[in-house]
Amino acid sequence: MSVLENTNTEVIDVARAVEKFYYKEARLLDDRLFTEWLTLWADDAHLWAPLRYNLSRREQQFEYSGEDDFGYFDDDKPNLEKRVRGLETGQAWAEDPPTRTRRLITNVEVEPDDSGVGDYRARSHFLVYRNRMEADVDLHAGCRRDILRRTATDGLLIARREVILDNNVLLSRNLSIFF
Repeated sequence: MSVLENTNTEVIDVARAVEKFYYKEARLLDDRLFTEWLTLWADDAHLWAPLRYNLSRREQQFEYSGEDDFGYFDDDKPNLEKRVRGLETGQAWAEDPPTRTRRLITNVEVEPDDSGVGDYRARSHFLVYRNRMEADVDLHAGCRRDILRRTATDGLLIARREVILDNNVLLSRNLSIFF
């Protein structure tokens, strides 16, 4: 049973806390507060975005690349920190002038995690509008599958994130944004 299907007040509070967490994350990214955004990630975090292939119905089990294969992103927290440092130096040519983004997060579902990695499994859908210069406009849609960890000091932290982009081919000139 998903957290949202349960009428227990404590469970509903968890679902609401996860939604608020995602809205804060979206605001930090849209406001380019990347260093503060990094504090939402656990030290052992992993971000993975597999490639997606167009395959026939009988080959659907191979639609996504595996974690031992190529992906759009395959970052641990030190890699995320390195990417953020690059953005904040002002020398990342792909971000000068900086990208403007707006993230819409919806369809949040939360359930307890029994993997031993975190406390909750959360799934959310996103729509990211990206504009840079006069005519560079991208629209990315997809879903995120997260494992979130609750800590006494930091609240919720992202321990694992899998980003599933609905685009089969990314037409962006660069992929310097976070999902």
